[in-house]
Amino acid sequence: MVHGYKGVKFQNWARTYGCCPEMYFQPTSVEEIREVLALARQQNKRVKVVGGGHSPSDIACTDGFMIHMGMMNRVLKVDTEKKQVTVEAGILLTDLHPQLDKHGLALSNLGAVSDVTAGGVIGSGTHNTGIKHGILATQVVALTLLMADGTILECSESSNAEVFQAARVHLGCLGVVLTVTLQCVPQFHLQETTFPSTLKEVLDNLDSHLKKSEYFRFLWFPHSENVSVIYQDHTIKPPSSSANWFWDYAIGFYLLEFLLWISTFLPGLVGWINRFFFWLLFNGKKENCNLSHKIFTYECRFKQHVQDWAIPRPLPQVWVPSPLPPRAEGREKTKEALLELKAMLEANPKVVAHYPVEVRFTRGDDILLSPCFQRDSCYMNIIMYRPYGKDVPRLDYWLAYETIMKKVGGRPHWAKAHNCTRKDFEKMYPAFQRFCAIREKLDPTGMFLNAYLEKVFY
Repeated sequence: MVHGYKGVKFQNWARTYGCCPEMYFQPTSVEEIREVLALARQQNKRVKVVGGGHSPSDIACTDGFMIHMGMMNRVLKVDTEKKQVTVEAGILLTDLHPQLDKHGLALSNLGAVSDVTAGGVIGSGTHNTGIKHGILATQVVALTLLMADGTILECSESSNAEVFQAARVHLGCLGVVLTVTLQCVPQFHLQETTFPSTLKEVLDNLDSHLKKSEYFRFLWFPHSENVSVIYQDHTIKPPSSSANWFWDYAIGFYLLEFLLWISTFLPGLVGWINRFFFWLLFNGKKENCNLSHKIFTYECRFKQHVQDWAIPRPLPQVWVPSPLPPRAEGREKTKEALLELKAMLEANPKVVAHYPVEVRFTRGDDILLSPCFQRDSCYMNIIMYRPYGKDVPRLDYWLAYETIMKKVGGRPHWAKAHNCTRKDFEKMYPAFQRFCAIREKLDPTGMFLNAYLEKVFY
């Protein structure tokens, strides 16, 4: 019999949202999860499944039953021939990496954080960068879903294909993801090269940068022209690092947090802080080489509010005889959106923005609620840190950013903060109604809904 706990308070990593579920469960088997669902049906309670708690929004919050998947964290099968691994959905990626290392395997792409579960990282549409690579959910080849009525659904391209198309970005609202099978690649090393540039140079030569590096991204420092360009590419060089505790922690963490805290009293300091830290930490060329997962993942510094929207980029152009010049809409949208954000900050000196604005690029896919559904995308991530847990005024910045993102056809990252409702999502997602129909069929009573999801679906 599974044991539930009362009085447990859940908080996400950023401490931007928290909740007090009525009952908190840590099941160790499928049967125990079934018991929780049976109890929820009997008492007419809602159920929320939670993993690493890294989502900076309230997507994981509930006042009903909460199932924490931390004890469902085993590697179930490694198929070295197919290069596939099947895991329980509660395994943290940080625990999966060494297991894959043993078998000479790796995931072809990863987000910045590995303290996230396999079930959660796909369900929220987590991504990294690289125009040849999709969001992390595109690496899923099969999954099993425990539905509200206690039955198990096996999903893949060849079995329950329509549910599979929805369930890879599931938002936690289709059922409990029990297992995930991931397509891996042979283990590889990456060389990360970081060098300074300017916003104009990067935006004028975006296609060139995208072609030069498999995993290209750049960081813009608001209130300046400064940009840090980051290339990550396959290498056979031995591991080496330019990391330094003094610069990365004493300066890049503790000093930054202290100065940002002072800037809550003197907001005009933020522009100076951004320029100072660029000069201090990002003004020279740096190289690191290591196993791929050690290069992909990095410290998120400290607690923060984040928004991250995907805006469309063009598919490779096919030449068609036409009297009109070819359009390169998406290419311009990255430039257009960033320059408009920069102009807004210049026109409103009281609105301040912490560094960095992180810009990444991702291949399109066919997952119903993927922000990259049917289009290659550019992700534009903005951030406001919470030095020593203190909230910094951000609403003007947030609103201006969201307005720009909507104007250029953006779609918000499901795990991050946003103010969108069902009306917005119906416009953004061609397959939104299809997802809704699948959700209503799998969970007719809305057992897996919460306040966040009600805004999405109602």
